[in-house]
Amino acid sequence: MRVLKNINWVRIMTKNYFITIEGIEGAGKSSAVTVIEKFLQEKRLPYVLTREPGGTKIAEQIRNLLLEHNSEQMCSDAELLLLFAARAQHLQQLIIPALDAGKWVISDRFTDASYAYQGAGRGISWDRVSALENWVQGDLRPDITILLDIDPEEGLKRAASVNVLDRIESEKIEFFREVRASYLRLARENQKRFQVVDATQSVDEVGKQIIEILTALM
Repeated sequence: MRVLKNINWVRIMTKNYFITIEGIEGAGKSSAVTVIEKFLQEKRLPYVLTREPGGTKIAEQIRNLLLEHNSEQMCSDAELLLLFAARAQHLQQLIIPALDAGKWVISDRFTDASYAYQGAGRGISWDRVSALENWVQGDLRPDITILLDIDPEEGLKRAASVNVLDRIESEKIEFFREVRASYLRLARENQKRFQVVDATQSVDEVGKQIIEILTALM
């Protein structure tokens, strides 16, 4: 039998990526995920679609607790800790096994959302968020983060026209202005990872730009 030598099989195989989609309510994250899924199917690449908070049975139960309206006000620290509890479960039970199996992982939100919503929106120090990020994730970070950027007024108008607003979506407009500003700050500070897409464009144009981002990875 002939043995092939000096071949780097890792380079021959297509690399799998961990891609996250971020943006405020109404930015079109669900549509973006659909575009990515179609792209991966056409390329015949193995993938997993997921979301945060959520992604596993336990994490989805935590999601319900976080998003449902309640007569008792949830304190900001409890909110942040619950999110990272869900994230720990999500990572160990779904994201890490999928990446180890060579699958692409596409997540609707990840830790950048904690910096934006709980950090900027709730006024929690980014140092606290960073400490939890390092504890729960180690050195695991997304390969690419697609930020769908939209003015909060327009985004919330879109969101309200589609669904009943959950607990976090029901926050005041000032909250979402802080969230958006935080996302843009994260994009400036992590330019190699972030790809910012103007979400006020048509669905087709946004989808075209996402495809260009994915094609560049290939």
